[in-house]
Amino acid sequence: MSENGTNTQGTEQEPVPVSSGVSRRKFLGGIGGAAVVAGAGAIPLVRQAVQAEVDARGGDDDNGEARGDGNRAETAYQIRVDAAKAERKAFHPRLLDNGDENRYPNRIGSYSKGLPHNSSGEVDAFAWASFKRALDSGSPADFEDMILGGGRPQTNPQSGLAFDLEGADAHAVTAPPAPTLASAEEAGEGVELYWMALLRDVNFTDYAGHPDVAAACADLNHVADFRGPRQGGAVTPQTLFRDILPGCSVGPYMSQFMLLPTPFGSEFVSRQQRTLLPDTDKMTSFNDWLTVQNGGTTAEKNLFDPQRRWIRNGRDLSAWVHMDVLFQAYFNALLILGTPPNSVDAESGGVGCPVNPGNPYNGSRTQIGFGTFGPPGIAALLCEVASRGLKATWNQKWFVHRRLRPEAFGGVVHVQKTSHRYPGVLHTDILSSQALVRTFNKWGTYLHPQAFPEGSPTHPSYTAGHATVAGACVTILKALFDESFVFQHPVVPTDDGLSLVPYTGATLTVGGELNKIASNIGTGRNIAGVHWRSDALQSILLGEQIAISILRDQRGLYNENREGFFRGYHFTKFDGTRITV
Repeated sequence: MSENGTNTQGTEQEPVPVSSGVSRRKFLGGIGGAAVVAGAGAIPLVRQAVQAEVDARGGDDDNGEARGDGNRAETAYQIRVDAAKAERKAFHPRLLDNGDENRYPNRIGSYSKGLPHNSSGEVDAFAWASFKRALDSGSPADFEDMILGGGRPQTNPQSGLAFDLEGADAHAVTAPPAPTLASAEEAGEGVELYWMALLRDVNFTDYAGHPDVAAACADLNHVADFRGPRQGGAVTPQTLFRDILPGCSVGPYMSQFMLLPTPFGSEFVSRQQRTLLPDTDKMTSFNDWLTVQNGGTTAEKNLFDPQRRWIRNGRDLSAWVHMDVLFQAYFNALLILGTPPNSVDAESGGVGCPVNPGNPYNGSRTQIGFGTFGPPGIAALLCEVASRGLKATWNQKWFVHRRLRPEAFGGVVHVQKTSHRYPGVLHTDILSSQALVRTFNKWGTYLHPQAFPEGSPTHPSYTAGHATVAGACVTILKALFDESFVFQHPVVPTDDGLSLVPYTGATLTVGGELNKIASNIGTGRNIAGVHWRSDALQSILLGEQIAISILRDQRGLYNENREGFFRGYHFTKFDGTRITV
């Protein structure tokens, strides 16, 4: 989306630190008094009730046995204090944006979806001021006073101000500044996004010989700054729309965890899904585009395929990431990893992956894990990190970066190409790309076609919620399972997506396929048109930071951590380095 004012260019300047006007210490001080008052009344009442029960039984029972650790409450308190002190002493990075918000007085380089815009798609100045006032003050009343353009509300900006009591605080982790609107890197990402839209209906298994895929690779190899993976120094059909994470360019495009059937206790889940019909791209007319930027809705609707299919192309993947519960893909992976194969019914799912070599019960003769280091504990921990990740990424979105969505970038591209309103703002790599030529020839505008009629959600682009949760949850899975385990019967979907057939090629490991599922979900949002490459990658790394901080905090809670019984989680980070937590 675009923003207020009519002048486009500002002077270049260094990125500026951005933070909420809310003092987190002041906020805590404000709630502390209320908590103490409530506690002062509540705790004695509880103790009185317990003492009354003891008295009713005649006091101490000589035949009874004192159970539990009499010092446990003090120990629990000390654990919390130590964790809090460690967090306070930890490095807290400066939160820096890319400077575009100050660089362009009309805010064309920043998020403004849902606010009113002028006929060129630039945000109304008064609406922007009300929006910024709420973000600076953190006041719930100011958020209620934001001036919106249509019926779509902004999505939960106050989540970025919430606290957590485990792991790094949401404001203690960060992502680097996003690429600037005028940069070659943003142009390279933009070229990729337009090709993703153009190739949504091409099956991943057809990439190797498809002429349009070859044209996309040639276009990306021509830009000055493209940071996707390469083979022999070049973008190839095998690396197209993939990530640089280890394992992501190996084998089929889709992770095995997105294809294999999922055992769900005594139930069974086929991975065929409701998908969208081909050639149903949205927001390709300027009137529809502007309506959506203003927070309105258009007459366009999702058109669904009546046949359920396995994911075989970008259209199918877009449909999946439109409707998922954010930790759904990784919970499916957990069930697949943790369930042994069924010798009677080979189609019932489960690969029986061993647990991480660091699991303290690996060599135990007398115990197995359950609530800790066992299936229930593992399942709870996997889902737990999702909410922590969302608070951190919502702080990055609303209170640091406020990056514009790809659909808004497409509006700037279209206005520049048709009216030259923004001379010198956009890098020539996007304006001269073959992707734009083909987009205009197909749809008659230079807008970036969206997979969904509403386009992106009503929150800023960077960082990405899906990808942050992906990085956090996959980190947990790598900490809990053996990454080196090899898939014995990998599969790929047929061209029609109606069945799965064996894959015979490079060996696929759990670690590589876990990295790939994080990439699939993050990149799936890019293919749908709602995020950028750097959104996905940097958010995966952000999620990893959060998960590691939670693993560190939780380690001190386990009795298994005593006497060297638990020696730590051992796994490979997304950058390929090994770590023990």
